Amino acid sequence: MTDRTPTVLFVCVHNAGRSQMAAGYLRHLAGDRIEVRSAGSMPAEAINPIAVEAMAEEGIDITAESPKVLTTDAVQASDVVITMGCGDACPIFPGKRYEDWDLDDPAGQGIDAVRPIRDDIRRRISALVDDLIG
Repeated sequence: MTDRTPTVLFVCVHNAGRSQMAAGYLRHLAGDRIEVRSAGSMPAEAINPIAVEAMAEEGIDITAESPKVLTTDAVQASDVVITMGCGDACPIFPGKRYEDWDLDDPAGQGIDAVRPIRDDIRRRISALVDDLIG
């Protein structure tokens, strides 16, 4: 990356579970060293309450977040775009780093099923932080 703050965009269909947990972890682990965005190709009305509960167990409060619609501008303004099951809905621009994280969808799952998804996201976020800012 460059000397400027890198920007990471997390994208999933509803922007209510996986992408919100990932954004919460990245904000928590990187602070202001990485700019964090999240969006969905078909945003839900609200964040998945089980995702909120799973993150609260980690001491991370994502209750103030809300699902946002994916825009071309958000993709263009990001250095790294991480998709989580949104298929071809995410526009592709040259010069961007794209990753597709194969994660189970927490929608409709109980807390016992969401914890392993959350923990997988945390491992991936830790690796991403190390890669982007060392």
